[in-house]
Amino acid sequence: MSIGRFLKLIGPQGLGLRLAGLCDVGEEPYFRRSLEQVGLGFSAFYVCEADLEDELIRALGADSVQQVVEEQGELRSFRTFQKQPAQRERTVEQQLRRFLGTHSGRKAQYARALVEHLDPARVPRPLELLLADAAA
Repeated sequence: MSIGRFLKLIGPQGLGLRLAGLCDVGEEPYFRRSLEQVGLGFSAFYVCEADLEDELIRALGADSVQQVVEEQGELRSFRTFQKQPAQRERTVEQQLRRFLGTHSGRKAQYARALVEHLDPARVPRPLELLLADAAA
C-alpha cells in the first residue's frame, strides 16, 4: 500500500518516469486514487483477478506449479502445509496460492521461477498487457 509514496517519488512530481504496473483486484481502488492524486490515469495499470500468483497458477496449472515448488526445494514443506487443518478443504490451487504468501520473500522468489516456466502462449492477460505497454 506504499504506491502513493512511490508515485510521488518517481511519477510526474518526482523523477517524471513513465509508469506502468500490475495491481491485485483488492488494491485497485487504492491504486486508482493514488494515481489520480499525482495526476495520472489508470490506463497503464492492469488488474490481476486476485493477484499475480493466482494468474500464474492458473496459467501454468497446479501440476507445473508443484514442479516449480519441487525445483525450489520446498515440495516437502508444501506437502506439510497441505496437511494443516485450514488447508485440507481447499483446492490445490488455493493451497499453492496461500503457500506462496507464507514466508517473506517467497512471492518474489516464485514470481520469477513461475514466469521462467511460463509458455509464452499462456501469459496471463494482465501481464501480457503490461509487457506490451512497456515495449511501446
